[in-house]
Amino acid sequence: MTQNPPRFDIKFTAKQSRAVKSPATEILYGGAAGGGKSYFMRALAIILCGLIPGLNVYLFRRLYDDLIKNHIEGTGGFPEMLSELVLSGHVKIVENEVRFWNGSKIFLCHCQYEKDRFKYQGAEIHVLLIDEATMFTEKIYRFLRGRMRAPGLKMPKWAIDYFKAQFGVELSEKIPLAILGSNPGNIGHQWVKSSFIDGVKPYEVRRMPAKEGGMLRQFIPAKLQDNRHVDAEDYEAKLMGLGSEELVRAMLDGDWDVVAGSFFDILRRDVHALPPFTPPKHWTRFRSMDWGSAKPFSVGWWCVAEGGEWVKFSDGKERMLPQGAIVRYREWYGVKKDEQGKVMPDVGLRLSAEAVARGIMEREAGEKIDENLSVCDPSMWKEDGGPSFVERMLKCDPKRPGQFVGPRFRAADNSRVQGWQQMYDRMKYQEMDHGEPMLYVVETCYDWWRTVPALMHDEKNMEDLDSRMEDHAADETRYACMARPVSRVPKPRKLAGGPKPFTLEWVLAQK
Repeated sequence: MTQNPPRFDIKFTAKQSRAVKSPATEILYGGAAGGGKSYFMRALAIILCGLIPGLNVYLFRRLYDDLIKNHIEGTGGFPEMLSELVLSGHVKIVENEVRFWNGSKIFLCHCQYEKDRFKYQGAEIHVLLIDEATMFTEKIYRFLRGRMRAPGLKMPKWAIDYFKAQFGVELSEKIPLAILGSNPGNIGHQWVKSSFIDGVKPYEVRRMPAKEGGMLRQFIPAKLQDNRHVDAEDYEAKLMGLGSEELVRAMLDGDWDVVAGSFFDILRRDVHALPPFTPPKHWTRFRSMDWGSAKPFSVGWWCVAEGGEWVKFSDGKERMLPQGAIVRYREWYGVKKDEQGKVMPDVGLRLSAEAVARGIMEREAGEKIDENLSVCDPSMWKEDGGPSFVERMLKCDPKRPGQFVGPRFRAADNSRVQGWQQMYDRMKYQEMDHGEPMLYVVETCYDWWRTVPALMHDEKNMEDLDSRMEDHAADETRYACMARPVSRVPKPRKLAGGPKPFTLEWVLAQK
C-alpha cells in the first residue's frame, strides 16, 4: 500500500485543533456536553494511525455497549468516517479493532470492573483515549497510563513533515499521548477534577512529577458553542430540559463545581458551609468515627446548636443557627499525601488504633465531649483473635498500660439507607419553615468537602450510594445523624405560675 500522506476528510474545530497543536501529552478535553469529545478522539486516532506505521491506539469506554453505540454505530462512527478507505482496502474494521494498511491499529476497549484492567497488563499503548473519563476510577486510569510506552516506534520523515506543516508541532514529541474526554459527574468526578482542574488555569501546561506519570498535563475546556458540527440551539434546548438546575449547569456550562447526578444533590456550599468557629462552651459536643488503615479513617467533631443564640465566626460575622442543627466544626481525616503535599485519594495512613486514639485526645484536649452521643463504626468492636480496635484505643497510653484512658464511643447504627435518608433530610432547607438546613460543615473540613459532594448513587440500589467511592467522611456523618443528637444543655426551670425565666424575679426564685 502507498506510504503517501493519507487524505482524510477530517475537519477539526478551533478547540480541537488547539488540543492537537498543544505540547501537552496528557490532556483533559471538554467539560460541557456537545463539545465534540468523542468525534475528536476518533478523528485524532485516524490521523495518527495513518501517519505512524505500527501505532497502537487504545480507545476506552467503561461499558462495551456504550463503546459500540458511540464509536461504531450511528452517524459519525468509525465505519462512516473510514468508509472510503474500507472500500479501497486500506482499512479493515473487525469486531473490536480498526486495522490500517500500515500495521497501525485502533483497539476498541472497555473496562467495566476494576479487575478488568489486568487484561491490559501486557499492552503497549502508544495513544490512550479515555472517553467519558469520569466513569472510570482513578485506579483504572493510573494502571492504563502505566502501560503507555513507545520503544522503537519509528516515524517516517514524510509523516513528521506533514504533521509539522499541518499543526506546527513535532510529531515525535506527541507520543506517547493520553487524551481524556468527559463531562462533570459520575464516579470519577473528584479525581478528574483534582488532577486536571483544581489549582490551575485552563490551557496551562505543567510537567507532572514521576509519581503522577511525568507527562505534560493540560485542561482544554470545550463547550457546545465550540462545536460547529452540531445544531447548538437545538442541543441546548434539550439540555435545558434536563430538569435539574445543577445538572443543566454541569452539562451546558461544564461546571466542575457541580457534581451531576450526585447522591446529595441538594448539598450546596453557599448553604451548608460555615466559616470556622469555636462552639460556645455550653453547647453539646460529640464525635463520630469511621475506621480505616489502608483506606483513610475519618473522625468528625460535631456540636448541637442552641436556638436563639448568636454565634461569631472567624470572618467576624454573626448569625443564629436553627435549634437542634448539628455542625461539623472539626475533622481529622487519615489520608496520605505525596511529596508535594497533594492528597492521594482513598489511600490511608496505616496508623495504629493507639496512635489514632492519642491523636483524637490531642485534638479535643480541654473540650467537654459527650461520649454517650459519640459513635463509631460497629466493625471496630470485632475481635479477630485479639483485642478489638475499640479496646486498643481505650488502652492507648503506653505510660498507663492496661488502663482505659482513651476516647470512648458507642457502636453506631449502621443502617445505610435509613442513615442516608437522615443525612439527606438534615440537608434539606427549602422545605423547612425557617428555610435553613439542620446540618452544616465548616469550610476547613477540607476532606469532607472534597469527598462527600462527589459521591454517586449505587447503580444497583439507587437508595444507597456507591461504596466503591471515597465514602469514609460520609459514613461517619451518617453515624452522627443516626445517633439522634439532641442538646444536653439544661433547660431553665419554670415554676407553675411562676415568673418568666431569666427575669430578676425568676433568678431570685431559683434554689
